[in-house]
Amino acid sequence: MRRILPLLSLLASPAAAADSFDCVIDPSAMLRLGSPVAGLLAQVLVDRGDFVTAGQEVARLESGIDVATVELDALQAESTEELNAAQTKLDLAQSRLARTKALAEKGVTTNEQVEQQSAEVQVAERERDLEMQKRKLAALELDRSKAQLERRTIRAPIAGYIAARGLGPGEFADQNAAIVTLVALDPLRVETFLPVAYWQQVLPGTVAQVSLDEPVAGVHPATVTVVDRVFDAASGTFGVRLELSNPDGTLPAGQRCTVAFDLPAAP
Repeated sequence: MRRILPLLSLLASPAAAADSFDCVIDPSAMLRLGSPVAGLLAQVLVDRGDFVTAGQEVARLESGIDVATVELDALQAESTEELNAAQTKLDLAQSRLARTKALAEKGVTTNEQVEQQSAEVQVAERERDLEMQKRKLAALELDRSKAQLERRTIRAPIAGYIAARGLGPGEFADQNAAIVTLVALDPLRVETFLPVAYWQQVLPGTVAQVSLDEPVAGVHPATVTVVDRVFDAASGTFGVRLELSNPDGTLPAGQRCTVAFDLPAAP
């Protein structure tokens, strides 16, 4: 009995140990890029395996009508003839009013003619203001037509690699069709599950070592970003997500790994 008690106390000792757990490496994002408007694809500018930057053009829809609309609205927005004519008419009415007032002061003309010239100036001012308003509306119409044209260009929202190409030129694209699939590999996400005995020992910001299998074997540091706050009752585990830096994109996603935490031994 005396020999058994020291053995039990040794097993219960919380000595530090590096515990390893199975994990999987996934992309940090996987996006199926579609088109905000329906139409025929004119060009698909990327292919499987290509790297794209955020904002880069991926595909274009047929846009002949939209291009013509933009050109027409641009001409209307840049036209100043009607506004210049209204301003000239206002200048002329103001000059007539000034002469009529001068003659009225000398008693050559009547106040009725002064009032008539004043009314003409007010009408000319309103016509000038109306033309200015038309120019503002034309500029807004140009912005709207440009936005409509831009919607026919599909751009990459993030930097990443083209994992798959679903449609090609001449095919019909809509909101439900994936033209390409884009994956982000920097950073990578490492997903693992730990026994509930390690709850509150692994916290966001904890650094662990991720060991990769062949053919890209190696050990890389990763930082804990998410610790699930809901346990899986069936397996007695909780999920942990780590972030693995991959700036040069040399580490592929979709592979198994092992993550090691330097933590006190679980009771």
